[in-house]
This record gives sequence, structure tokens and C-alpha cells, in this order.
Amino acid sequence: MLFGHTKDIYLDLFLAQLFCADRCRRKPIEIDHSKTSEKGVCPMDGNLQNDLSEVVANDKAHVWHHLIQHKMFETADPNIIVEGKGMRVWNQAGKEHLDAVSGGVWTVNVGYGRESIADAVRDQLVKMNFFAGAAGSIPAANFAKRLIEKMPGMSRVYFSNSGSEANEKGFKMIRQIAHKKYGGKKNKILYRERDYHGTTIATLAAGGQHERSAQYGPFPEGFISVPHCLEYREAAQDNLGQGESYGLRAANAIEDIILREGPDTVGGLILEPITAGGGVIVPPEGYWPRVQEICRKYNILLMIDEVVCGLGRTGTWFGYQHYDIQPDIVTMAKGVASGYAAISLTVTTEEVFEQFKDASDHMGYFRDISTFGGCTAGPAAALENMRIIEDENLLENCTARGAQLIANLEALAKKHSIIGDVRGKGLFCGAELVTNRETREPAPEAKVQAVVKDCMAQGVIIGATNRSLPGFNNTLCLSPALICTAEDIDLITDAIDQALSRVFG
Repeated sequence: MLFGHTKDIYLDLFLAQLFCADRCRRKPIEIDHSKTSEKGVCPMDGNLQNDLSEVVANDKAHVWHHLIQHKMFETADPNIIVEGKGMRVWNQAGKEHLDAVSGGVWTVNVGYGRESIADAVRDQLVKMNFFAGAAGSIPAANFAKRLIEKMPGMSRVYFSNSGSEANEKGFKMIRQIAHKKYGGKKNKILYRERDYHGTTIATLAAGGQHERSAQYGPFPEGFISVPHCLEYREAAQDNLGQGESYGLRAANAIEDIILREGPDTVGGLILEPITAGGGVIVPPEGYWPRVQEICRKYNILLMIDEVVCGLGRTGTWFGYQHYDIQPDIVTMAKGVASGYAAISLTVTTEEVFEQFKDASDHMGYFRDISTFGGCTAGPAAALENMRIIEDENLLENCTARGAQLIANLEALAKKHSIIGDVRGKGLFCGAELVTNRETREPAPEAKVQAVVKDCMAQGVIIGATNRSLPGFNNTLCLSPALICTAEDIDLITDAIDQALSRVFG
């Protein structure tokens, strides 16, 4: 969402602003603690190491950062995030930013500096830090129970440590069931254009963002794309109708692909409940019920990727729960522990689980392992993360602040014609920028990134679709922590307002 390789001067400037600290600012770090009193987070001690030159040198010499062109670091310093509290983070130069993207990749749902989560993790690690997942652990068992209580119809929890890995587990379950029940034939997995499911070779093969997968092929066979459901782009231009009419047509396009491939060859369909990095796409009315109907008609396992939406991001525990559907497999990661520990989950129905209990077949069980799925820090952090969401009523806050964010963006759209569409649920929102509202011509990617850069200079971190879709990396992305206040939302949209004025006039 937030990161990418540079193509031109605007992107270079944006990334330099985001990741390169001001080399001239080597004065001691000073933090105004009066602005950092969010509820439920530990007080910052202020004892930051003032001279971080050695840290910066070590980083430049040895660290390979994610999703960024390193050429710039030959003449500039990388940005090192030193501390975080509530909604705000500080880098090595002492610069404060309001984080509207929850750690850059929609992760820190309960905000920074949660002492109670850190304590829960420490206490658990001292008692028992790890044992391979063939055995159980106290926090894993307790968290699995608490999680399933939030997911009616689901039953079993498989632990691993990243969203990509969780989705790989789901793919393997679908493929193994194909071999166990259908002689290996019903092995194809459908995925949707614009959706993203991870960065491994298999999850890239099932990814609908072509710039993400470019130069990493060849990919394994058996992953088939279906059309996206972005009503703003398709319905008006292709005369497909709007609302429920378009939703049904978009879902029926999935059935067309199934019939083309052969229903006896398709074993699974993976979808994000709301597309994230592909443009923050909320499915139109009528879409999800029809998708469920199609999957049941052709005996296709419905796999929902909740890596971004899960654990409250949209105002419900899970994004799919807005649509009254019952998936067979659900994956999640990011917000499960808000980044305080690595954890991901592949959750299934009991019906799926039962298909791996044939003791007469020595190959019949799920022959998979995730080493760090046995680490106890993840479920320990996840338990406390869930408690915080409940005790602080963060689902309700997410809904209220999300409505405010949408309203603020819609108000900006009345002022700035460059905003073509505003969409989202809860604190998971996007604004698509277009140069012409009639033709819906996407705004140039460089200028979209210039808006992000301008907000960064103001001290507000926002995101944008990036290295995803050629010609359509034009949506601003917002995902502030579920703890955000009304004042935070106004600060975020005020920064966007100023940036749009400066970049587009």
C-alpha cells in the first residue's frame, strides 16, 4: 500500500521523504509528551539515545529494507522509527508523525505503546516460549477458544506467522482435499483481479495485482483469475447497471469462469471481503450472497482472506460478517496481535477439519508445519489485543470514526474535483483520484504519490495504492488505528485537503 519502487522524480521525492531522515538534524531528540496521552498506552520515558549515527550506519551497511529502492541511501539516510505511542511515531531525527496507516501496512489496530500486551508476551515467554505445533500451548488453546466465539460456524484454528503463510495453508488444504476426494482433479483455485494474498510464489500466483508479481515468475499452475467488482470503474462505463444489479452481474462473472474451466476442476475461491491494496473496493450490494450461492452450487470451498480486515478493521470482528455469509476457510494476520508479535491463523469449519481425520490413510492428515506457529508470543499478544478491543469498545469507535472519515472525505470531494470516488467500511477507507470525473481517467501515479509526500511533510502518514496495477495506482488509502479520535480524523483529512490543493491546485 505505502511502499514501492521509484519510477520518476515525484516517486523519488516521496520515498526520500518517507524513508530518509534529514541528515542535517543531528540534535538531541525532543518529544512533546503533552501530545501523547492516548488511553491505555505506556508513558514514553524520553530516554532516547540521542546519537543514533551508529545505528543509521549499521542500517545502511547491512539492512535490506522491504519494498524500497536502495539507490537513494547512497546519499541519504534511511528513516528509522524509534518510538511509538498511541497514534503517533517518532524517527531518529525526533520528527513526530500521526500514523494514518497503522504501521504502514494496516497492522497496529490498537495503537502503539501497549504496556499490557508487552507484559503478557514477556510473562508467557519466561514461562514457555516455544514448542512445535504438534503439541499445544496454553495461550494458543485459550486464544483459539476466544476467537471461535467471534466466528459462528467456524471451528478449528491453525497457527502460523504471516498472512502469506496462512493463505498457503489454505491452498494446501484445498489441494489435499482435491486429492483425497476427487482424485486430484478438483484442484484449481480461483482468485479475483485486484486482490492480494501474499508475497510467496504461490500467493503471488493467486494475486490480482500484476505489478506485485512482475519478474517473479514462472508461477505454479492451477490459479485462475475472475473479474473484480469495482462498481465505480465497471458499472457506469460498461452499462452493467448499478447497485444490486451490478453486484449480481459481477458475481455471475465468477460462475462464467467456473463453467469455462469446468466445475469438476475448481476446488476453491479466495477473496478479500473488501479489497485492500487493489483500491479499497467495497463489494456492491447483492455480490456476496450470490458468491456464496455459486460456491455451494458447485461444491467449491469459499476461502476469505481477512489478513487486513480481520480483528475489527471494518467495525465488525471480521469483514465477511457484514455480508451474512459462511466461509469454509478464513485467514488472518496483521491486526490479530497488532504487530506486537508475529502470528497468523487459518481457521476452518469442522467439516473441512474432519476431512483430514482418516486414520486408515497414513497420508490422510494435514502434513504441514509452521515452525514459528509454535511460538507462544503470538497467541499471548492476541489474547490481550482482543481484550483491549472489547474493553475499550474499539469496534464501536471504529464504526463512529469511520463514518466521520467517510463524511470528511466526501466533503473534500465537493471541494476537490480530483476526488472521483470515496469508499470504505469502518477505518478502512480510500479516495480514488481522477483527472476527469466524466471519463474517470486515473490521476497520474506520480501526483498521487506527491499527495502522500506532502502529507508526510505535514506530519501525517497516509498511503496510496502502489506497485499494484499498471495505470491504476491512484487511490489514497487510510487505515488509522481503531483508537483514533475525532480530532485525529480531522487532522488526517485536513492534511489531505492541503496536499490536494498544493499538488493539483
